[in-house]
Amino acid sequence: MIRNIAKDVTDLKEGLNPKNLAYWYDKVVKEAKEMAPPWLTDKINVKQDPILHMKFNVDISKRAVEYFIMAIDNNLDEMPYSTKLYFLKTQDVISDEMDKSLV
Repeated sequence: MIRNIAKDVTDLKEGLNPKNLAYWYDKVVKEAKEMAPPWLTDKINVKQDPILHMKFNVDISKRAVEYFIMAIDNNLDEMPYSTKLYFLKTQDVISDEMDKSLV
């Protein structure tokens, strides 16, 4: 039982590893660019902060947000649990920012 708990904790910790998050951001960005029209592909960018490795700067055009969110949705089932929670929160923050810009 202790091994199961230790494995679960390790899996949760690895899901929030900056390298793991960078992998999923790369995958989501690549898929979003494939779905987006050609004139929006250069408007979808995510950069990892060189000092704070858990921080990612999401730079997306308002017109490209829907493709980014769809790409996240398409990949949620494959993500580890903690990574999935991270990206669900990312979607929530992006949606809130979009709502603010509409007001």
